[in-house]
Amino acid sequence: MTRLGIVFTPAHDPARLIAAARAADAAGLHEFWLWEDCFSHGGLTTATTVLASTERIQVGLGLMPAPLRNVALCAMEVASLHRLFPGRFLAGVGHGVQHWMGQVGARAASPMTLLDEYSTALQALLRGEEVTVDGRYVSLDAVRLQWPAPDAPFFLGGTGPKTLRYAASHSDGTLFAAAMSDDELAASCAEVIAARRSADHRIIAPRLVAVGAGADDRIRDEVGRWGKTDASGLAVTGGAAEVADEVARLGHLGITSVVAHPTDDE
Repeated sequence: MTRLGIVFTPAHDPARLIAAARAADAAGLHEFWLWEDCFSHGGLTTATTVLASTERIQVGLGLMPAPLRNVALCAMEVASLHRLFPGRFLAGVGHGVQHWMGQVGARAASPMTLLDEYSTALQALLRGEEVTVDGRYVSLDAVRLQWPAPDAPFFLGGTGPKTLRYAASHSDGTLFAAAMSDDELAASCAEVIAARRSADHRIIAPRLVAVGAGADDRIRDEVGRWGKTDASGLAVTGGAAEVADEVARLGHLGITSVVAHPTDDE
């Protein structure tokens, strides 16, 4: 069965977060996702708030920028949340938007090298291993977590075949970007499925969604914000039946979680 989630985007005031999360939890959705965009919501702060304010829904954070967070600190935070809320926190890491990384003086000359060093060290720390590494970007000297979380799920995300293949083969799940066309989704799914390290690898795809009066106009405005000129194959409008049909259709591509991505003016 394809899982259904929703994202609370950085366009929305964090003051609305708790009410939105509780509504999603009460409605029976499987996942509630947060984006850590610079310079908006703090990802771990908001994820903790949602976890503490809800009962059962899984809370995903995508994507923590690897250049922005020390890997030992990231491991401490992820392990703590997993121990406090077992099985409910889905931690995602990615390259970070390169322009934003440049603004904060953290842009890496080789984002793939950084992601490889970072994800390898992070997963080893979560497993409780003592980690010593002297890489191009990651340097640890006999670091071991006091309270590891060996079962904590770990996700990677991004765009481009190389990043997608790496995510598939080095994590528990791959998070796609929003506003991807049908062709892009199909190609990305094929890359992940071919490279995934296990058959239960999760594939999470945001889908632009608008319902109610003016939905088509709102989607047209939204895809423009993503640099697109045509909403065809990028979004779904209508009611519950139309959204359900879209979720089922995307599930047939191999996507395991479809995450409704509201418009900025929702």
